[in-house]
Order: sequence, then structure tokens, then C-alpha cells
Amino acid sequence: MANYALRIPESLFSYARQVAEEERVSMNQFFVSAIAEKVSALKTEVYFPERQARGEPMAFDTWLAFSPDAEPVAGDEF
Repeated sequence: MANYALRIPESLFSYARQVAEEERVSMNQFFVSAIAEKVSALKTEVYFPERQARGEPMAFDTWLAFSPDAEPVAGDEF
């Protein structure tokens, strides 16, 4: 596990402390979770365009043509 010292504006630190207390987690756990959420969001933002670029619209149309023509399952109408 690595250590990293952060310099955080007092106002942001106070708010982070308040949220951590409300969530009943340590400040360390709060910061680690916040960093993990941000990294995940950024990685997801990159993933979808990359995945879309690998797609083949003609292959999808072919697959769709062979899909059964059936009514949606209850709850999936929309």
C-alpha cells in the first residue's frame, strides 16, 4: 500500500470530514472511495468510445435479423 500526503483546502477538508462522519467511515476510507469513483468514471468515459470503435454495424444488423420476433417480457416494453 502506498502513502501520499495531500494538501487540501480547509473548506473542502471540512466538508469531506462532515460527509465521512455522516457515512460513518474513516477519512482514509472516504478519500480512497472518492479516488476510486473518479478513476472509474474516467476509465468508463474512455471505454465506451473505444468499444464503439470496435463495433461492426453490419454484423449487428445480421445478428438482429436472426433474432426471434417476440413480444417483450413484462416490464421491458419501454
